[in-house]
Amino acid sequence: MMEYLVAPADIEAAAGRIHELVLRTPIVKATIDATPERHGPSAQSSGAIWLKCEHRQPTGSFKIRGACNMLSQLSPEARSAGVVTYSSGNHGQAVAFAAERFGIRAVVVMPETAPQVKIDGVRRHGGEVIFAGTTSVDRRTVAEAEATRRGLTIVPPFDHPWIIAGAGTCGLEIRAQCPEATAVYVPVGGGGLISGVAAALKGSQRSVRVIGVEPVGAAGMAASRAAGRPVTLDGTSSVADGLLPLRPGDLTFAHVQTLVDDLVTVDDGAILDAVGWVFRTTGMIVEPSGAAAVAAVLQTGGSPSPGTIAILSGGNVSPEAHARYLQASRLA
Repeated sequence: MMEYLVAPADIEAAAGRIHELVLRTPIVKATIDATPERHGPSAQSSGAIWLKCEHRQPTGSFKIRGACNMLSQLSPEARSAGVVTYSSGNHGQAVAFAAERFGIRAVVVMPETAPQVKIDGVRRHGGEVIFAGTTSVDRRTVAEAEATRRGLTIVPPFDHPWIIAGAGTCGLEIRAQCPEATAVYVPVGGGGLISGVAAALKGSQRSVRVIGVEPVGAAGMAASRAAGRPVTLDGTSSVADGLLPLRPGDLTFAHVQTLVDDLVTVDDGAILDAVGWVFRTTGMIVEPSGAAAVAAVLQTGGSPSPGTIAILSGGNVSPEAHARYLQASRLA
């Protein structure tokens, strides 16, 4: 599978293309109060975790990295015709943002259940929204039909080398900002972010561990790894609406199989606890999908090893929804 993997040079090139549109997000240190009351009887002492703040990107998530990298490489003919994508929300906003900057028409196919804040984000950047069902398969089917009918270029949400290379620029920043990193926890939906981050970190022959985090109700990558091939789940369910693809990509699966050290799952209660913990500890607002990596660290017992990083992948959540999540969180 090695011939399919994105190379560090691809990620470096992506960084050069997108630096004017994408923020170099900060890494914030946060202290974990590892008391038994908060983290269970296994908690032994306080510790610290570094948070990579991708929710501070202009579109509120890491997705802007891959979208900008792909659209920047389209031919003049493809730009003139326009693009289409399928997304639960964050990738759609990123494509609309990049398309607006490059003067490209963008069509975004979203689920009927998409949060209004994400729908509004697409439209704010001039994207045309089409609703299609509730699953990633529903969205992809309609996007492919629109691409054929209108001559649009499809911008996949994760399974494309340009998307992965763009996402990998987050890993380049982690490498530069926190050279003492020992473990990086990454939320996993379709696998684009973890593929890019792992390629960036492992490509430098570092000993840092890369751990993928999936919701219990949408652990498609773990199921695929167990089967030795990408598998399609019968269904997915989680409060983390950005991590619900029914199937990982072929390319992202190849990256995870080769480069990722471990995959873990977190339930919705742990994810909501993490949303509350991030807000209580740092004042930052993240969506459930963006807090999944933190949830995995907290459930290890509250005393992570030095150099542990969790990527806050997104923060597109309405004030009303965030208030509900805080109310449900035991750590708010």
